[in-house]
Amino acid sequence: MRNRITKHVAEMHANHLAWKRKKVLRHVYYDFYRLIQTCIADLPHSYPTVEIGCGIGTIRDIIPSCLTTDLFKTPWAQDAENAYSLSFGSETVGNLILFDVFHHLRYPGDALKEFWRVLTPGGRVILFEPGFGLLGKFVYQVFHREQTGLGQPIEWTAKQSGSGREQTDSKGQSYYAAQANAWRIFQLGQVESKPWKVVRLLPITSLSYIASGGFQGPQLYPSIAYPFVLRLDQVLQRFPNLFATR
Repeated sequence: MRNRITKHVAEMHANHLAWKRKKVLRHVYYDFYRLIQTCIADLPHSYPTVEIGCGIGTIRDIIPSCLTTDLFKTPWAQDAENAYSLSFGSETVGNLILFDVFHHLRYPGDALKEFWRVLTPGGRVILFEPGFGLLGKFVYQVFHREQTGLGQPIEWTAKQSGSGREQTDSKGQSYYAAQANAWRIFQLGQVESKPWKVVRLLPITSLSYIASGGFQGPQLYPSIAYPFVLRLDQVLQRFPNLFATR
């Protein structure tokens, strides 16, 4: 576990350096965060908005009231939280934000059950995940280091897989990633997610993100061209089955 934490922290520090170096990456993510902001349920301030798996915590640049959490304390995480066993009381949280985290949950049904417990009535879970239009499928299968999980069964609960429910990644399991899980569950309906109600499902083109290279890849267009790439995104947005990448 110690080695995994050390590796994770080292990756976050590398991401932080990339964040400071790549102006276009900041543009892209700030636009993503503004979109997330529009999805937050309007509830009293006593019901906090919490990010699960905050990475380098940059969401607070746009949503400063957001409580940032990760599996363990970091310079960017205000608290440590395990998605399968949150420390919050029942019906005490207004919104849960997971940005590129849901596809790392080996047992999404168990996590969603826990999210249901802590959310107040009218609260929301906001997921921001890889999108698998034809372009997204090509990019994530060919260029991304993580597995897509396409064609593999989704283990909805630990009980279904034969494992103990508390055997989560925070308890020492091997690293898990299945980038297509959110697309398969919510866009394609391959797994029934009752009792949840999908308020909004928005496939996003975002060539601006793909061509930015993310945190680890090369940037394929100059920062000054960002507004023009955004306009191209708006045109291609009409064809999500072809061009969705988020």
